[in-house]
Amino acid sequence: MGGVQRVTARNARFQQWQALLTNRNKRSRAREFLVQGVRPITLALEHGWPVRVLLYDAERSLSHWAGQLLRDNTGVERLAMAPELLAELGEKNETPPELVAVVGIPADDLDRIRVGDGFLGVLFDRPTSPGNIGSIIRSADAFGAEGLIVTGHAADVYDPKSVRASTGSLFALPAVRVPSQREVEVWLDRERAAGRPVTVVGTDEHGETALYDFDFTGGPVLLLIGNETTGLSSGWRERCDRTLSIPMSGSASSLNAANAATAVLYEAARQRALQARESGRVVLPGQAGQAAGQHH
Repeated sequence: MGGVQRVTARNARFQQWQALLTNRNKRSRAREFLVQGVRPITLALEHGWPVRVLLYDAERSLSHWAGQLLRDNTGVERLAMAPELLAELGEKNETPPELVAVVGIPADDLDRIRVGDGFLGVLFDRPTSPGNIGSIIRSADAFGAEGLIVTGHAADVYDPKSVRASTGSLFALPAVRVPSQREVEVWLDRERAAGRPVTVVGTDEHGETALYDFDFTGGPVLLLIGNETTGLSSGWRERCDRTLSIPMSGSASSLNAANAATAVLYEAARQRALQARESGRVVLPGQAGQAAGQHH
C-alpha cells in the first residue's frame, strides 16, 4: 500500500473518482468524496478523517508541503497521475492541483455532535445550494458552534461546491445529514432526558424577537436556518421555542441563508465572549462556546 503506482489513462478507477465530483448517488454508494487544496487536505489528515488515496502530479516538482505530506502518510495509497487527468479531478481551468485526496464519508450519526452546557449548533432545513452549506459550516466553525445538521431533501454536504466553500472547516466540525425532523426530535428528547435541554431558535424575517434581544448565554441552543426560497417548514416553525429576526436597514428585506446564519452565530459568539470577559475570563469569539461551559 505504501508503494507508488501511476495512472496515465482514464481507466475504471479514474472514472469512479471523476463520478464522485458530479454524482451524489455514486458518492453515497462509495462513501467517498474528493478533496482539493492545501488547507482542506491538511485538516482532513489532522482531524483523523479516513484518507483513502492521495493523487499527485507525476510530472511536477512538488512543493515542500506536498512532498512532506506524501512522506508522512506512507500508510495511505499514493498514486502518481498524468497532469491532465489530475486537472480534471481538480476542476480548475488554471493551474492543476498538486494533490487531490480521496476521503471516506463518516456515518451520519447525530451522536457525532456533542451537546454540552454551552452548546451552539446549526440546523439547515432542506438547503438547495451546496455553496450555502459549506459557507455555514465555515461560519459555524469560526464562531464556536459544535456542529451542523442538514435535514430533509437537500443539497449534499459532500458536493465539491460545499467542500470548497467550507475551506477545510468541514473536517473540524461535524456535519450530519438526516432524512427528516423526526430523527432530530429523537436526538433532542435524548439530550433533554440527559439534563441538556436545547433551546430551538429559528430565524425569520417576521421573527418575534430581534436578534440582539435574545440571550444566547442561557444554555444549549440549536439555531434553525430555513430553505433559501421557502424558509422553515411548518413543522420546524412550530417546533421553535423562539423565532428571531435580524434587524436591517436599507432596501433588502432578507439575507442570504448563509449570511443570516453568520449574523446569528456572530451575535451568539459576541454575547458569550462578553459574558466570559465580565466573569474574568478573556476569550476570542471563536472560543465563546467553550467559555459558556461547553464540554469537549
